[in-house]
Amino acid sequence: MSFRPDPELFPFTSRWLTLADGARIHYVDEGSGPVLLLLHGNPAWSFLYRKIIPRLSRRFRCIAPDLPGFGLSTARPGYSFTAREQSEAIVAFIDALDLRGAGVMMQDWGGPIGLAATLARPDRIDRLIIGNTFAGPFRRRGPRVFSAVMGGAAGRLAAWSFNGVVRWFFTAGVMNKLTRAEWAMYLAPFRQRDTRRPTAIFPQQLVAADPFLSRIKAALPEIADKPALILWGDSDFAFKTAERDQFRAAFPNHRDITLRNAGHFIQEDAPGPICEAIEAWYADDLAILPPNTAVTHGTNPEETNV
Repeated sequence: MSFRPDPELFPFTSRWLTLADGARIHYVDEGSGPVLLLLHGNPAWSFLYRKIIPRLSRRFRCIAPDLPGFGLSTARPGYSFTAREQSEAIVAFIDALDLRGAGVMMQDWGGPIGLAATLARPDRIDRLIIGNTFAGPFRRRGPRVFSAVMGGAAGRLAAWSFNGVVRWFFTAGVMNKLTRAEWAMYLAPFRQRDTRRPTAIFPQQLVAADPFLSRIKAALPEIADKPALILWGDSDFAFKTAERDQFRAAFPNHRDITLRNAGHFIQEDAPGPICEAIEAWYADDLAILPPNTAVTHGTNPEETNV
């Protein structure tokens, strides 16, 4: 990967870490305080958190890595870009930086990857921030059909031909229209056709990673005591109430917030409410709102019990 992030949109210092397996991880490390590890999914990179890091870095140490094959990170030779491999890379990254007491924000494939990392290093990760993601194999027909199409020959051809996976995801997954400069940054890691393969691997993994996802789902009781902040965009094309309910049930000590008019990429559509929710959650340590309380952010906030 070789491109220069737009300094006006991404005014952060780029840092690099080479893992033992040879992967070269690009990451942002801004601010000081409690650690927030910010994980992206497909086909994003740390650029996804550019609206969140400036505010949260006033109170937190915000660390946002690019997964191997995404953003400015490069993978080791022979890397297959599977969810399991990506989770192993994040575990190695956590160990290399000796992160402790971390809160992990996870969205899209950042969810299974972050949960797998939490299960592998429960002593290093204290809190979970869960936004529009999933934690186990899909039984709904929709995601499995999507996997067959976007992760199959059609998706691979679209990715190779015109960066189709990136273009489709960020058109369908963002309610607020991206600017031309923002589009350029999301497309930048995949300008060369030979770099686009990872974007079609993750859709394929929705089905192919069933064993990996099954292990995560089965092991969730091991980390059920960790506080969780559920931030859910209500206009997501991908993850619905079934996935949200799974997290509500898996983490009894949770706060549940609906992000009004936010699509799949909640970091793009609701950065302000996300920052506000994280700050409040840490500030009062779940003392003001009791566990299992839902709050809706938006033009017409409403509060309900779940």
